[in-house]
Amino acid sequence: MKLVVVSGRSGSGKTSALHVLEDMGYYCVDNLPVTLLPALTRSLNQAPQAQQQNVAVGIDARNRAEDLEHVEAILKEVRQQGVRVEVFYLDASDEVLIQRFHSTRRKHPLSNASQSLKESMLLERRLLDRMSSQATMRIDTSDFNIHELREEFKRRVDAGRDSSVVLLVESFAYKNGVPSDADFVFDVRCLPNPHWQNNLREQTGLDAGVIEFLEAQTVVSSFLSDTFDFLQRWLPRFNEGDRSYLTIAFGCTGGQHRSVYMAEQIALRLRQFGLTQVQVRHRELSARIETLS
Repeated sequence: MKLVVVSGRSGSGKTSALHVLEDMGYYCVDNLPVTLLPALTRSLNQAPQAQQQNVAVGIDARNRAEDLEHVEAILKEVRQQGVRVEVFYLDASDEVLIQRFHSTRRKHPLSNASQSLKESMLLERRLLDRMSSQATMRIDTSDFNIHELREEFKRRVDAGRDSSVVLLVESFAYKNGVPSDADFVFDVRCLPNPHWQNNLREQTGLDAGVIEFLEAQTVVSSFLSDTFDFLQRWLPRFNEGDRSYLTIAFGCTGGQHRSVYMAEQIALRLRQFGLTQVQVRHRELSARIETLS
């Protein structure tokens, strides 16, 4: 039996994620007291065809604080039953979460007359710290609307059905912040910038002109080779462990040229290396396309 625990701060998209899993055939339970998790899996494990059953459980800060302190031991007990456990943790920036609460007029589950929304969010972060530390997959939903979140979550779950680690290679702009779910972050702002070439300024790292410019730079090929050598050496260790998802992020100033090129080239080499579950996302380009449309 496989168990997916969906957790994260309020407003990050946990309910939407559970709906996606339900649509994919998972038996879903929301807001389960974490102490009841071993009893639930023990009961379901006794059912016919239990080995083929997929179960998803939402666990969040509505649990008692003292119970959340023992989440590591509880998950260990579940795994000792022979259950495959994954923990999906969703989060977003404080600013985005506040905006979502204001737009939906929802009340934060920890808020009260003597505690502001911001204070409730900070308390929730502390309460879920141990759950966050158990995550096998993280998704920062700050840049997603509800439809994009559902698609992104489904894409990652589908990819995760393969036994190998799922790699997301992402480009981003430092001016808009480092992706909070990144495991490895490479700063490519030290490389020559096509932005200063008038004929390349409006192009991206996907266009032939930018690609030709960067490939003509010795320092770019050296950076690419060194980065891939590092990943080639260490990624197999993650595949041997209990990690199911890994995000490799490349950042430059605007997230349009250097980081996009580097993400594409690293993803290509990782596939050639034999890794089948490699996905690519260009954060700033996606945002630009959405704005234009």
